[in-house]
Amino acid sequence: MDTHDAAPPTEFPFMLPHGLVDADGVVHRQGVMRLATAYDEIAPLSDPRVRSNTGYLIIILLSRVVTRLGSLEFINPKMMENLFAGDLAYLQDFYQRINYQGHGRLQVACPHCEGAFEVEVSSLGG
Repeated sequence: MDTHDAAPPTEFPFMLPHGLVDADGVVHRQGVMRLATAYDEIAPLSDPRVRSNTGYLIIILLSRVVTRLGSLEFINPKMMENLFAGDLAYLQDFYQRINYQGHGRLQVACPHCEGAFEVEVSSLGG
């Protein structure tokens, strides 16, 4: 019998509030983000776009850790540039939760009984 704990998840599904609209007008909302490595956070610092505009750091970082968005499996910085502002904010928050809190859950309260519980962000749908 193996006494080791199961490996924690390293990929987390998400659903963008608005979605990325591609050149053909297809909206891509469901995606997957993997945990970031130390290199993922260090590598963008040498990018000239980040050196000239530190706000660009999140664009490059997200393009490294988002592994799928709808039917798109190769995510690049140009795609991240084309996200709606609300989707970019959502992904920044999701990145923080999975990388620094270790999960994709939100603490919520029932509006009727005021009981507190957690829900998986990916189960919230649209």
